[in-house]
Amino acid sequence: MSDKLAEFTAFRQRMNERILAEDNQVVRRFFALDTQTYKAGALDVKTKEMLGLVASMVLRCDDCISYHVAQCKEAGVQRDEFFEVFSVGLVVGGSIVIPHLRRAVDLLDQLESGVDGTDATACADHA
Repeated sequence: MSDKLAEFTAFRQRMNERILAEDNQVVRRFFALDTQTYKAGALDVKTKEMLGLVASMVLRCDDCISYHVAQCKEAGVQRDEFFEVFSVGLVVGGSIVIPHLRRAVDLLDQLESGVDGTDATACADHA
């Protein structure tokens, strides 16, 4: 795993644990709601992760984009499917999404080449 991605993954995990250690039911329930949302239901996990990736691109959240790229890869999203997802995010979000698209493709390239090996643990916004 590249140093940058390893640091990112470690930080997410450490901070999620730190946040959830606090005695705050609202925060805990939100994290639990997020976890439940991405479980299979009427939509499968793969579809939900692709939806999460599009939303993250439109919202321009690099942490969430990285998280959902890794989750999509783990769920079996293929490169051609990624680029269709990226296309939707770009059309909905406009040209301001392009810098985030670049970082998403860079991460996808790393995941496909085996350079990264990220465990796809939650981003700061995902439990």
